[in-house]
Amino acid sequence: MHGKDSRNMMTLVAAFVLLSASAPCVQAQAAADSAAIRATALDYIEGWYEGNAERMERALHPELAKRIVNVDPRNGRNTLGQQSAMTLVQGTRRGGGKETPAAQQRKDVRILDIFGNTASVRVDAGGWVDYMHVAKWNGRWVIVNVLWELRPQ
Repeated sequence: MHGKDSRNMMTLVAAFVLLSASAPCVQAQAAADSAAIRATALDYIEGWYEGNAERMERALHPELAKRIVNVDPRNGRNTLGQQSAMTLVQGTRRGGGKETPAAQQRKDVRILDIFGNTASVRVDAGGWVDYMHVAKWNGRWVIVNVLWELRPQ
């Protein structure tokens, strides 16, 4: 190799070495984030079933919006049902999910995607499916949005 080609090759080798050295850190961070996201989703759904308002509150951003598309039986038109973080925490505190028999307490968590400080998560629960947007907020993962759908009876 000559002058310029040699320098280009050395630059490529140096970049490869730097990227290779940082890969374990990136993988460790990704694993830590995945574990924290899963723990947040479990705080949400297990907190609901346990009637544990502290777990529910820990999982939610204070400005959370949980929404469902409903059908108005009178005219067949769609309406948007909405719950806030406070509504979910208070419902949990009143024991909302404690009536669910243990055999029906489904809590399957699937992380669909993580990008930077955001993630999309699906939780398959007993009678519904939640699609969540989760964000890293002040160093911890919290649920910001939930769009959910009831399972057919």
